[in-house]
Amino acid sequence: MALAKELAQAIIDPKSYSQREIVDEAFRTIRANQPLDKAELDDMDPFWVVSRHADIKEIERQPDIFHNGDKSTFLSTKEASARVQMLTGGEPNLIRSLVSVDGKEHKDLRAIVFPHVTPKAIRPLEEAIRGIAREFVDHMLSFDGECDFATDVAFLYPLRVIMTVLGVPQEDEPFMLKLTQELFNNADPELNRRRAELSPDEMLKSLWETTMELENYFKAVTEKFRANPTDHINSLIANAKIDGEYLNHRQMMGYYIIAATAGHDTTSNTTAGAMWALAERPELLRQMQDNPERINAFVEESIRWEVPVKHFMRSAVADCEIGGQQIKAGDWLMLSYQSGCRDESVWADPFEFRIDRESNPQIAFGYGVHVCLGQHLARMEMRILWEELFKRIKSVELNGKCERTISNFVCGPKHVPIRFTAN
Repeated sequence: MALAKELAQAIIDPKSYSQREIVDEAFRTIRANQPLDKAELDDMDPFWVVSRHADIKEIERQPDIFHNGDKSTFLSTKEASARVQMLTGGEPNLIRSLVSVDGKEHKDLRAIVFPHVTPKAIRPLEEAIRGIAREFVDHMLSFDGECDFATDVAFLYPLRVIMTVLGVPQEDEPFMLKLTQELFNNADPELNRRRAELSPDEMLKSLWETTMELENYFKAVTEKFRANPTDHINSLIANAKIDGEYLNHRQMMGYYIIAATAGHDTTSNTTAGAMWALAERPELLRQMQDNPERINAFVEESIRWEVPVKHFMRSAVADCEIGGQQIKAGDWLMLSYQSGCRDESVWADPFEFRIDRESNPQIAFGYGVHVCLGQHLARMEMRILWEELFKRIKSVELNGKCERTISNFVCGPKHVPIRFTAN
């Protein structure tokens, strides 16, 4: 028996994610009654909705059976998928990045940057990142007690960190922020390329234009770093070779784009969501100031709480059984990290923000071979920001209505108006 149409519609509708309670309630019902079942909607190929933490991990730990790149890695209509294949010469994803390739290609691409983003490798960055964090705390405090934490701090601080690591000049940061928001928030009239409600055709056209603008930018980056290599991540990408050959155009552009966009947007969403949680819970700031050793628990809970990447899709290449269901070769599956991070069988009180959890096996970064490449850098930059900010403020509360982006893929708070008092 397939999922009820209204449940299936709720979990794919970008507008549902702008009001998270709708999605949370839909997935709560799905986990309780049909935790692994098919969604059948008129304009999409049927897909399995994988809602439980254990089933998501089981699929993620079997990359040879569940592929990323055979079909769209993101929810997509039949019409959009067909148009993407026309634009790419038959490939199912507009951008060929780490999240949309498998096997040897994925392993080889991942190996280019992986040694440079391990906990040990990023430790020397701590001092520079702390300097950036202090700069943005000063920036926040300059607003004299009121600001929109999302737009004034959370969007900008992770952007500065990742652009510094990549080797992008500071003057290019507004350009990168604009294009990232266009890429991930195509359904949001406030943030998309046209600043309007878009039809499916217009959405795809806008995505293609944004991608081409990014590719033009990174073409110049490649020329710059091949002429003068450095230890920046963009230089590693520009000069990387697999089996003696430079990366092909789509591999290289996909690598640049995912590093530059996902490298700050997910952290921005989590940081904004953490402040929203703080501003709603006056006791939480006091807890953190009285127990600074809980900072890592606070960061981990904020990642679980916000889940900035809502889903990825997988395609089965062999018949198998998951969660008591028979999956067939060719089946398409939606891994809902939003649902997996609310699984009642894993967390007591999953709808509460708690820093006293004995364990927090959140899967917001994914799991297995496709786990987020930048997870350690993201944790470090969030930890450092909160360490610096908690020392400088006495209180914080909401100062208006918070708003979330309209997107079913990467999304989070876009406005978090707060009132605060400084020390």
